[in-house]
Amino acid sequence: MPEAVQAKTKPFAPPMPETVEETGLSFQSLADLALKTAATETVQTTAAIAERMCLPVTLTEMLLQHLYREKLVEIRGNIGLNNNRYAVLDRGWDQLRRIMEISGYVGPTPVSLAAYTAMMRSQAQPEDLVGPDTVAEAFNDLVLPDSLLQTLGFAINSRRSLFISGIPGTGKTSVAERINNALQTPVWIPYAVAVDEHVINLYDGHNHERSLDEAQFDSFDRRWIRVARPLIIVGGEMTLESTDLIYNRAARYYEAPFQMKANCGTLVVDDFGRQRVEPEALLNRWIVPLERKVDFLTLHTGKKISVPFEELVVFSTNLEPSRLVDEAFLRRMGYRVRIEPPSEETYRRIFERYTENAGVSYEPLVLDYLISKYPAERRVMKACEPRDLISRFLDICQYKALQPTLTTDLLDLAWSNYFGIAHV
Repeated sequence: MPEAVQAKTKPFAPPMPETVEETGLSFQSLADLALKTAATETVQTTAAIAERMCLPVTLTEMLLQHLYREKLVEIRGNIGLNNNRYAVLDRGWDQLRRIMEISGYVGPTPVSLAAYTAMMRSQAQPEDLVGPDTVAEAFNDLVLPDSLLQTLGFAINSRRSLFISGIPGTGKTSVAERINNALQTPVWIPYAVAVDEHVINLYDGHNHERSLDEAQFDSFDRRWIRVARPLIIVGGEMTLESTDLIYNRAARYYEAPFQMKANCGTLVVDDFGRQRVEPEALLNRWIVPLERKVDFLTLHTGKKISVPFEELVVFSTNLEPSRLVDEAFLRRMGYRVRIEPPSEETYRRIFERYTENAGVSYEPLVLDYLISKYPAERRVMKACEPRDLISRFLDICQYKALQPTLTTDLLDLAWSNYFGIAHV
């Protein structure tokens, strides 16, 4: 393989820092973190401290030797090359109390804000553009019109925002949640980001899924972790305050807001318009980030910092867009789609797919009977209802110890319990 082609196809990894300068942080901040780490480690060896700090052993030993010369720690023995056993001295504990008042963060060494910004910008656009086949695969468990799949493909490739509207039950949330499935290349994110003496914790085991393919790299900067492109969904619990840095006064460090954790992935604002903040206030907060791909966050000291806003933002609502936002804001949306209730043909396909996946058998006349109930009760067919009705039917089978064979009587019972009946 030609060298140029090989270089292009080889996965990228952030290089391991060998010097203080290559970490992007000040020597003092690294020494302070080394002291905090030494004080909290059960085994106070160079190797253990290096493992906790995610730094090379040689660089960690240099920091510990500095603490030794400052009489903050003592050497209790030698284990091997660049690997000593240390203990914190009284003077070190005094120094520790002072630095813990500034920042209580102990963990993997943060990366600089400049390094974080550069990495997010470089990974924002997936290396491999998404094509029709990839989009179809991402939504293969849903029955969607080809025209909708095409628009979703446009949004995924361009990374422009998407505004999805429609009445409840048409599948807006299901569509929004699967957009991220088309983004299959993992990305590098740091455990934490340093801003002056402040630390912002970024990695979140709940929202970030490790790709577990780091073994393919000979060496890399252990302060970074490789994860699947994040999918973060926020709903009615969102407030304007939750879009900014969250300062933990007890631990004295920050937690990154959800939109920062979603960088290089997808952020879904579900049930938009039902948050504990006015839609206009939220949209005004994000007009600049959506347009310029940069967000501004505020430290508790009042200092503002700029961070990348490199994510595909999806707004999903069952309210009329005209009631939520004005046309000027909608023009800033990359794409707008409205998901309508399914046609009878589509409804049948959805029902058939759910019953097959659930192992439910039925006679064709049962599905015809189900379709006839909608006009009879003046109800609108919704894409979520085949799934919900089958779920209720399976509950009935479990309760009554029945085989999963759907009949009109059992369908009526599932229907009544789903849509509500009077119990007399």
